Amino acid sequence: MLYIVPSPIGNLADITFRAVEILKSVDLILAEDTRTSGKLLRHYQIDKPTSSYHQHNEHKIIGHLTEQLSSGKTMALITDAGTPGVSDPAFLLVRECIKNNIKVECLPGATAFVPALVNSGLPMNSFCFEGFLPLKKGRQTFFKGMAEEQRTMVYYESPMRLVKTLKDFIEYFGPQRPCSVSRELTKIFEETKRGTLQEVHDYFDAKKVKGEIVIVVGGKE
Repeated sequence: MLYIVPSPIGNLADITFRAVEILKSVDLILAEDTRTSGKLLRHYQIDKPTSSYHQHNEHKIIGHLTEQLSSGKTMALITDAGTPGVSDPAFLLVRECIKNNIKVECLPGATAFVPALVNSGLPMNSFCFEGFLPLKKGRQTFFKGMAEEQRTMVYYESPMRLVKTLKDFIEYFGPQRPCSVSRELTKIFEETKRGTLQEVHDYFDAKKVKGEIVIVVGGKE
């Protein structure tokens, strides 16, 4: 059996009681970065074998993992932060398990875009989550297409590219489109800045940006 276990996006207290129980019960914990996950596991005194599972090795080891699961082993998949599969590896392994009739169970838990969306003050009845933006190839086409989107849009971005991305949004969406940027969610320096795209751009352009970033942009009226 494979458990998909969300991990805290910052504050270690945000893990669920059930998640801790599952991590203590499995035969093996698959972690995106065993060093990062090690802090969480030590904090909750979880002493189980861990193995790396990330986008650079998942294709190579997925067959071996499926064989172990088929033989009766139980595993839990965690990432550095948030829910596996949401802009993090999980899809390939889940799909392979389903193909091989291996039971998969996903626990509810932390993921960064939900609190950012709720905090934004923008409509939540209908929204689209786009994850990370294209870096180069297809970026212009992507922005042109999203400019017509009427639902609230949610994106992940790195602090180094935040200002450039906001500038691109202004170019394709217009400077007055409502926007909210959340960073360092659940951490000491958590911050959410709301306003027009131009206002939010100017705010972050004038300061050094750190932390994980979630951008929420209003849809086209």
